Amino acid sequence: MQNDSQEGRLSELTPIEPPKPVRGMPFGWFWPMASGAAIALVLRIVFSSAPGNPYSAMLGSFVYFVPAVCGAVTVYMAERIERRSWGYYIWAPWVATSLFVGGTLLVFIEGLICAIVIVPLFATMGSVGGLAMGIVCRITNWPKQAVYSFAMLPLVLGAIEPQLPNPDRYSDTSRTLFIAAPPERVWHELNAAYDIRPEEVGDAWAYRIGVPMPVSGVTVDTPEGRVRQVQWQKNVHFEEVITEWQPNRLLKWRFRFSPDSFPAGALDDHVMIGGQYFDLRDATYTLTPRDGGTELRVAVSWRMSTSFNWYADRVMHLMLADASQNILRFYKARAEATATAAAR
Repeated sequence: MQNDSQEGRLSELTPIEPPKPVRGMPFGWFWPMASGAAIALVLRIVFSSAPGNPYSAMLGSFVYFVPAVCGAVTVYMAERIERRSWGYYIWAPWVATSLFVGGTLLVFIEGLICAIVIVPLFATMGSVGGLAMGIVCRITNWPKQAVYSFAMLPLVLGAIEPQLPNPDRYSDTSRTLFIAAPPERVWHELNAAYDIRPEEVGDAWAYRIGVPMPVSGVTVDTPEGRVRQVQWQKNVHFEEVITEWQPNRLLKWRFRFSPDSFPAGALDDHVMIGGQYFDLRDATYTLTPRDGGTELRVAVSWRMSTSFNWYADRVMHLMLADASQNILRFYKARAEATATAAAR
């Protein structure tokens, strides 16, 4: 009896024989990837809760494990047809996760902004899941049980994770540009940016992927002090409360958002600025006189609060650094144009 038991346990760990190829299925190469994408899409529908609740799409249990499930299911279904290469375990999940993200766009679950910035991370996690399932298929006789376990993991963790606090990460970026105009002219443009046209700012990466473009930014006097009132496209509006005011030298404000600052559909609803996961904190413009003009420096700071800050913060740094450089070019063009016109 003991020998029979030992032989049974050994048989479970014996590498399985490669499945015999199954030919004749139309588009057989595609179905494993489509299956992985479909399972991930179902899980995305499950993870549709509001921020802070179980099964929110901003949870690490979704961001890390759902694309891994996508990759694992892809490889499992492919291995049922025939033995695949190690390279397949890596690249096939890339296709599957791309199909998954495309599917979320088609059914309007996900917005374009999040879809674009998350694809690299999803592809990486998909490959991790694909490699793990490939190993299971090669060295064990229980790939079906393994793929079921993969699929259950995000569901279990998605119910638990909201009870754990997200770490806060504070970051900043700065950019500098020379403007061939006096500080007085640059200062005026900073406080009276009217009628901003899309062609003046549209080169920024953030605007290319769907972030609404600025329309105006105007400083006004209010009972509480100076406030810069900002309008973006899609009826986005918010305030920049000025905390430091040194005419022609320094301008600093803190961002203030209200519940109606971002109408539905203006941004991806689960990553609202000023929300639980992300917030813009303050911005500082420093004007330094130089020969023939002004050196304008902008510094922006923000907070990121997710379980994947290491990735989200890098994406935000790239986007805000690019947007900062873009807005400096906007002020440069306007200040130099008005300075030239005044000199005529």
